[in-house]
Amino acid sequence: MIIQYYHRPDYSIEVDAMREDQSLFTNSRIILTNVGKQPVTHIVVDYGIKTETIQSMNPGEKISLSPPEGSNLNLVKIVADNGINITTGYRTPIKMPGMMGS
Repeated sequence: MIIQYYHRPDYSIEVDAMREDQSLFTNSRIILTNVGKQPVTHIVVDYGIKTETIQSMNPGEKISLSPPEGSNLNLVKIVADNGINITTGYRTPIKMPGMMGS
């Protein structure tokens, strides 16, 4: 039997940015998850036109955010204490026939 150990860093955030274009509007959301072993502090989310600050996230905690109207829905930047600096693009879900927005 092989046992694999996953080394979880002390400070780490996972970012899931999603954009879904509908015929009349665009739905967007960002989910931040603290996947590290320690609390992450002073998290700044830069939407391009506005920033939002989250004071702290505990390990395992998830936060769902809605970008403000007029935000850049191509990239989002997240900066936090302990060297966290993430820039990621928004993903778009695959459209299936018969689904809303197809």
